[in-house]
Amino acid sequence: MFVPKRRRKTLYGTIRKALGAIFHELARQKACRIVEGHLMPDHVHRCIEIPPKYAVASVIGFLKGKSAIAIARQFGGRERNFTGEHFWARGYAVSTVGFNLEQVKAYIRAQEAEDEQGRF
Repeated sequence: MFVPKRRRKTLYGTIRKALGAIFHELARQKACRIVEGHLMPDHVHRCIEIPPKYAVASVIGFLKGKSAIAIARQFGGRERNFTGEHFWARGYAVSTVGFNLEQVKAYIRAQEAEDEQGRF
């Protein structure tokens, strides 16, 4: 899970539609697979299969960095993501998934209902 800078509610409309394809393409570049995911207005949940040859931190850093560049190019009208322009906040939350994969997938799918009820 990671959030936009200052937890702005920027993941609406065209950015939301484009981010799914961007994340899937970037994951394929690292031989990863997005098992489940959900974009909320102010955060992103992903369940990703990462091969053992890659560190989790490097894959998440790659996804966040390259997706920020893609967002700047497609929606910011810039060819480059200039220094100081960051879309994602620093850090992320991560947990390993073993036998409870179906529980995690159900949790990710139910994010909108949980947010509407005020639970996190």
